[in-house]
Amino acid sequence: MSKLFTPFRAGALALPNRIVMAPLTRNRAPNGTPTPLMAEYYRQRASAGLIVSEGTAISPQGQGYADVPGLYSTEQIDGWRRVTRAVHEAGGRIVAQLWHVGRVSHVDLQPHHALPVAPSAVRAHTKTVLIRDGAPVFVETSIPRALDAEEIPGIVRDYAHAARFAIDAGFDGVEIHGANGYLIDQFLKSSANHRSDDYGGPIPNRARFLLEVVRAVIEAVGAGRTGIRLSPVTPANDIDEPHPQPLFEYVARHLGPLGLAYIHVIEGATGGPRVREDRPFDYDAMRTAWRSHGGDGAWMVNNGYDRALAEQALEHGADLVAFGRAYIANPDLVERLRRGGPFNTPDRSTFYGGGAHGYTDYPTLADAGGQ
Repeated sequence: MSKLFTPFRAGALALPNRIVMAPLTRNRAPNGTPTPLMAEYYRQRASAGLIVSEGTAISPQGQGYADVPGLYSTEQIDGWRRVTRAVHEAGGRIVAQLWHVGRVSHVDLQPHHALPVAPSAVRAHTKTVLIRDGAPVFVETSIPRALDAEEIPGIVRDYAHAARFAIDAGFDGVEIHGANGYLIDQFLKSSANHRSDDYGGPIPNRARFLLEVVRAVIEAVGAGRTGIRLSPVTPANDIDEPHPQPLFEYVARHLGPLGLAYIHVIEGATGGPRVREDRPFDYDAMRTAWRSHGGDGAWMVNNGYDRALAEQALEHGADLVAFGRAYIANPDLVERLRRGGPFNTPDRSTFYGGGAHGYTDYPTLADAGGQ
């Protein structure tokens, strides 16, 4: 049997295979509250070894896109309980991705139309999604304001509160979103972090916020139920770091002793080339830095994987492989990978917002008489 389909343990998470459903924002949670339709969507994909939920805002301030779910109200916890119950009844495992977008937001999405917050008042030249007249509209992000140092501990507490709410809602664990140009990544990378205090400048200062968040979440729910997602060289959401290797090896060394269930690494440009010629990066060196400092959880890889690449990665040090876009159109992706296809083609027009069409109506092999 291919290693891809063998069981694996990541911290407290006992997984039936090494195929992970990556987080996928779908903008189908009005008022930030998961719906029964979302429960069906995730239930359909429960054969994954692990599901990582779509990005889920830790607070109203953390929201950056219309109709994305949150984990800060009773209604949201109740909605997520329907989702986790459906996944568990189908034999699956699911963790909540904890998300604060930082500057990648718009005043129309912020409480009282306030400015988004960021390490520094540097605008992200990217777009976000609003819902207008029932349809998704892409708009430029708003100019952020720089966080006062006194505000930062409150955001760290928001991560811990959301982690506790996730466990209350039935999730098997949490993944801290530290990638793709959102708040934690903004603190890490010098293009977005121009601070001169203890959270800016040298690498240890820029990594301080990430490590404070990780420690707070571990204290809240346990290291064995905590993972983190990182993207060393992605340019997503107008983020950049001219010297990613020393930065992320430092992060890996300091995450090592904390006992995380896994580190989830996006290789190359998110949704784009797996190798950036202008930002070369040695992922093996980063993994070695983590392992050599006590990191004994799973090393999860992501970005543009098919079965052949996944099997190659597992033979060269990876433990888990995350699949993103393929899961949009193939709820039974595990079985399709096992058989070598066929694979449904996703309808891009239904990615963001809408209802069941392009969400829960993709056929499985069983629907097509393939069993």
